[in-house]
Amino acid sequence: MGTGASKSTEEGGSQGMGEEEERNQAGGQLYVSLKMENYKRKGDLIPHVYGSVPLVGSWDSSKALSMERESASLWELSFVVPPNHETLDFKFLLKPKYSNVPCIVEEGPNRQLIGGTLQGDARLALFRLNADEVLEYRVLIQADRVSPFDLAASWRAYRENLRPSAVRGIPDVSINSAPEMNAENGSSASLELDLEHYVVPAPTTSATYAANNTETPRSLTLAGVFSNMDGSGNVLHPSKDGSVSADRPATIKEMEVIVPDSSRIYSGSGVVESKSVGTFSPSQKQDGHRGLLVDRGVGSPRLVKSASASTFTVDLRLDTETKNSMPAAAGAVAAAAVADQMLGPKEDRHLAIVLVGLPARGKTFTAAKLTRYLRWLGHDTKHFNVGKYRRLKHGANQSADFFRADNPEGMEARNEVAALAMEDMISWMQEGGQVGIFDATNSSRKRRNMLMKMAEGKCKIIFLESLCNDERIIERNIRLKIQQSPDYAEQPDFEAGLQDFKDRLANYEKVYETVEEGSYIKMIDMASGHGGQIQVNNISGYLPGRIVFFLVNTHLTPRPILLTRHGESKDNVRGRIGGDTALSDAGEIYAKKLSNFIEKRLKSERAASIWTSTLQRTILTASPIVGFPKIQWRALDEINSGVCDGMTYEEIKKNMPEEYEARKKDKLRYRYPRGESYLDVIQRLEPVIIELERQRAPVVVISHQAVLRALYAYFADRPLKEIPHIEMPLHTIIEIQMGVTGVQEKRYKLMD
Repeated sequence: MGTGASKSTEEGGSQGMGEEEERNQAGGQLYVSLKMENYKRKGDLIPHVYGSVPLVGSWDSSKALSMERESASLWELSFVVPPNHETLDFKFLLKPKYSNVPCIVEEGPNRQLIGGTLQGDARLALFRLNADEVLEYRVLIQADRVSPFDLAASWRAYRENLRPSAVRGIPDVSINSAPEMNAENGSSASLELDLEHYVVPAPTTSATYAANNTETPRSLTLAGVFSNMDGSGNVLHPSKDGSVSADRPATIKEMEVIVPDSSRIYSGSGVVESKSVGTFSPSQKQDGHRGLLVDRGVGSPRLVKSASASTFTVDLRLDTETKNSMPAAAGAVAAAAVADQMLGPKEDRHLAIVLVGLPARGKTFTAAKLTRYLRWLGHDTKHFNVGKYRRLKHGANQSADFFRADNPEGMEARNEVAALAMEDMISWMQEGGQVGIFDATNSSRKRRNMLMKMAEGKCKIIFLESLCNDERIIERNIRLKIQQSPDYAEQPDFEAGLQDFKDRLANYEKVYETVEEGSYIKMIDMASGHGGQIQVNNISGYLPGRIVFFLVNTHLTPRPILLTRHGESKDNVRGRIGGDTALSDAGEIYAKKLSNFIEKRLKSERAASIWTSTLQRTILTASPIVGFPKIQWRALDEINSGVCDGMTYEEIKKNMPEEYEARKKDKLRYRYPRGESYLDVIQRLEPVIIELERQRAPVVVISHQAVLRALYAYFADRPLKEIPHIEMPLHTIIEIQMGVTGVQEKRYKLMD
């Protein structure tokens, strides 16, 4: 502690202070720490200190100050010395904590500390227990010159920590089965019957077709071919003056594309003839445990090393490409990235997730979720949708005949746009991109061989196949496709569009070949979240492992997730960061309003749960809520502000200007001294995200501003750099609706 000079005196030597150092220390107050260490403490004798002003003001041993235990062998006493009493005259003694006898005073002369410097030789503290036994203590005396501001901040933190917590005794998992009998529900905490009365505008209010949010085809745009994406099939051409004009649909001859020969069978050195395939079946929900779900675990796939990989070559030089592909992340993600760069093959630095599956199997939805997850972790990830390329190049109004395997023109056109999308993805990776998600049916072995040939030596391919045998889910997905896909935007007859899509699906089914080559992940009947299987083959490495773990915990079951900050705390009123204070009066009113809101909003969702941090302001906010399980997560605690805990931003700016400016320059990566950065927070929130994805019932998350910014950014797919600046107001509920149509948001403001 302290902003000035510090010196410590230990057994075996002493230190003096020069005149120049003494002048540098002028203006601060002396903060002294006395410590005694002994590994053979006798009985219940506790070290004490007594002496002259300002320690005790009396050499009466009955008034000696007890030292506090820091560990099993170490005791400590610290205090501030007033400027007019900087000469300390003291001794150590041993006595029982609640009694004055026996009292054993250390042998030798009094100890003197003048201006923070110990006079004479440093020595052990010797206590004679009897004629034959002497007890030795190692003594450490440390003196710091600190500013009055530092002293005030430390005292404030000490007093707040000294105040008993209002939530002590509440277990980590609890449930209030019935309302409290004398709970006050005054008019200030009541809500309107219609919750829509509290709805306020949200940044995003509706879900869009997932394929429309994918990467813009630059192979086509750079060549001057644009689409209005309105389903008309017309192509927009830029004119000399920069305007765009609509014209006829583009033809294949407008762009010359070289498609690799897919007849050549791809053979990679890492593919082993005898495959090891692991099949994992998730456990069903246990009977008698309503709302408690069982994790679907994934076993460790067997790692196979090719015959050519008998040795490992380590190149510690980080070239330009390596630096560009490092993720903006902390912790495990950053460590894994460095390991991959140094130890992995060059092509493994870039990962291509190639989707495989029939239409209406949720491929695009899965790709969008995976893209969002990897971006949030800090990996540079892009989603390339071949259907978007097809609509841009050949128009949206293609009938089912276009997708027949015996239609050579249609096959050539579809292979062409697949090659364009793959070329764009590989080019982006060579510029520093890390993970590309290639979204198409890729339903034949011939198409997949073409893609592997294009990727050879440039990126590692993992096939992600989505299989679904549930006719109910397939029918639902087909109907959503007709409603949302630009392919049917201009089809006024829903039934006609439905029949055309089913004909298209039948064309794909005739030639569909399941994945059996290379590295792959198969998702079998995973969409419902009830049962299903994950199969993995030749999967290794940190990032592929994280992808498997994410996929095994994701599903399409619609459910709301409600995010809200705790009610206003006393530190919010004072403008102080961090801390663990209780709620203000306004915060207590919000807690009651939130309880009423949850009761109305989730009255038919009895399997819902309430998640809070371990800090009392969130636990107190959740305390009026009854009838739902409450779970405390350490991962949901506010960002650790380290030595700045309890300070205002103005105090940081005044007393720690360098820290203030560093945080202002890069809030995402800035780490508080002895605290956390936003990237650190994201790392510890990954288990929370996985569990939110796995839950099938509603979840209410009551947490803190920085934490909710990170959680909200995941669902809203906001860039990492925006996270520290996302508005997260008090006394407002953000409802995230998750389901097959994507993520929708609604906001309720219960009070100002």
